[in-house]
Amino acid sequence: MRKRVRHIAILLLAAIVVLPCHLFGKEIDAKQIIFSHISDSYEWHITTWGQKHITVPLPIIVIDKSWRLNVFLSSKVENGALYNNFKIADNGEFSGKVVEIGQNGEISRPIDISLTKSALALVINSLILTILILIVARWYRRKPMTPPTGFVGAMEIFIMDINDNVIKPSIGENYKKFAPYLLTAFFFIFINNVMGLIPLFPGGANTTGNIAVTMVLALCTFFVVNISGTKQYWKETVWPDVPLWMKVPLPLMPLIEIFSVFSKPFALMIRLFANIMAGHAIILSLTVLIFITVAMGPAVNTSMTVISVILSIFMNCLELLVAYIQAYVFTMLSAIFIGLSQVGRKKVGTC
Repeated sequence: MRKRVRHIAILLLAAIVVLPCHLFGKEIDAKQIIFSHISDSYEWHITTWGQKHITVPLPIIVIDKSWRLNVFLSSKVENGALYNNFKIADNGEFSGKVVEIGQNGEISRPIDISLTKSALALVINSLILTILILIVARWYRRKPMTPPTGFVGAMEIFIMDINDNVIKPSIGENYKKFAPYLLTAFFFIFINNVMGLIPLFPGGANTTGNIAVTMVLALCTFFVVNISGTKQYWKETVWPDVPLWMKVPLPLMPLIEIFSVFSKPFALMIRLFANIMAGHAIILSLTVLIFITVAMGPAVNTSMTVISVILSIFMNCLELLVAYIQAYVFTMLSAIFIGLSQVGRKKVGTC
């Protein structure tokens, strides 16, 4: 536990160091700093050294009005620069997005399929997850009869816990059909949550705090639930077993049941997005306190710095727990929703 706290403290101090050094003694925009870290971008900002921003430029891929494909690095349009009639808007409706400037100065949004910070983080985290799973699979192929230890043993605990205590009792005898998806969803969310807490490249990206990512995850569960639903599930949804006056002439209960079909994935999307984004915002807010209180004098700034570091370490420890809990909750609710769609099939009990 002491080693974990020490590591978190080191990472926190590193995060403080990589914040812009020139902010000391100057008025800063805390809102802009926080939202710039938790929002998506066309470049991956690593640190600021003096007046120099150290960033990783990412490829911008857009299709213009003439349906021509344009590919260039984000460094071409940094600081409001115009490149091939494209720029990143700094205000207005498309603020922070790539826009196309027409001949008469009109601004429009091209078809944007760029590799943004969140997209690159998803690729990196997916590769990490794939490598970890392949390491475990390779070990089991080589030593199928040997009890696992170390990293492989820890992975087996995770897998068996989710499979035996969540997936199997929630879905029933047909659980093996859905176990690969649910286990993949759990580890994908967990890896992205943990990587988002690491303030150094390639960590720190707010992937599961991006509503587009959680929407795709929720849609995956939505399609799995409704495509695999049994006839009895759809019968209870469209024509539930309730008194006739609740179905005719006003289809009150069928409307409620159909609404619940769409509200379940919506709840999955919002729950994961809100919890992860809020955690990132709170940690950043506590860190920014150090720079906000500079103008209040050395005594106030020193005391607030100590308080900020202590609270940030506590929040990071808490967010490590939240990273697991949110992955667990998403997987558990997905398994429950899938189990409800398998009505009529036998359930599997737990010991």
